[in-house]
Amino acid sequence: MTRHTRNPQAGQSSAPLPQSDSTVSRSATASPWPARAVVREVGLRDGLQSISLVLPTQQKQQWICAAYDAGQREIEVGSFVPARLLPQLADTAELVRFAKTLPGLFVSVLVPNLIGAQRAMDEQADMMLMPLSASHAHSVANLRKTPKEAIAEVARMRAERDARGSRTRLEVGIGTAFGCTLQGRVEPDDVLALLQDALDAGADQVSLADTVGHADPASVLALFRAARDVAGNRLCCGHFHDTRGLALANVIAALQTGIERYDASLAGIGGCPHAPGASGNAATEDLVYMLQTMHIQTGIDLPRLLTLREQVAGWLAGEPLHGTLWRAGIPEHQAQAFSSSIQARASSALI
Repeated sequence: MTRHTRNPQAGQSSAPLPQSDSTVSRSATASPWPARAVVREVGLRDGLQSISLVLPTQQKQQWICAAYDAGQREIEVGSFVPARLLPQLADTAELVRFAKTLPGLFVSVLVPNLIGAQRAMDEQADMMLMPLSASHAHSVANLRKTPKEAIAEVARMRAERDARGSRTRLEVGIGTAFGCTLQGRVEPDDVLALLQDALDAGADQVSLADTVGHADPASVLALFRAARDVAGNRLCCGHFHDTRGLALANVIAALQTGIERYDASLAGIGGCPHAPGASGNAATEDLVYMLQTMHIQTGIDLPRLLTLREQVAGWLAGEPLHGTLWRAGIPEHQAQAFSSSIQARASSALI
């Protein structure tokens, strides 16, 4: 495999990320797992974009508030795309303004181009995420740009942010990193080269996404380790779809490479309109349960999260929902471990 060099020189925005800060704890205990992890809720964007129902803004605001009350401190609230393409996300600007009123909440949005990035900065979002695709076919279908053209758009976003003096951070998510239903196999070297190009273009941080659920734990371990060699700690997040039931197993593999931030969607909703066969994300409630049973603190009150899931399921009646914890429930002997008082203390350490 070709070796790629890190790019530590590209400047970074001053807006801070929620921190897991587990380095000392991990070395002290010799545990293979971090002491804490951040679960970024993406259901309001990645989930709702795949559902034909347009959820009213008031219900989305209730979702944000309930997730916040449950301890979630990083939420992707929408995407700045034309309303004619995704009417489900037409109220993103209003949601950013609303979410920014909640103290300590890190508010992110997806931006497919410079115009979207300008809108994100206008609304003072904490993070704008530009999706790139390692698959040429998916990149053209999703962004109407080749990967090379998409990198040029990242550079324009960075230049615009610098000119404004904006504090909005720029994350580039490398999608179809493990394969693509349109193209087929995606070479790891192509993923690593694109990741390096994104850093060179000015991304503050990068993430890897298994957009269509082709990944397995072995491939996740190998690619995330190689990506660490390129990006170091600027490789910040894993995004796994549960298309073939391996999302949580893939999180376990990524945890072993030091990744402490994961995207997830309440009730496992989600997908990609331009990736046939892509089903939902890792279910937030299942991921939180797994992490906390492994003694990895998330700051999230799981019973409250399950209550929110039930509420959202009512709003999305008739839509396919996923996940397993909601059926079985939290085992009685574990209930105390998920109590509000215990998780509230963990939450304060993540803000």
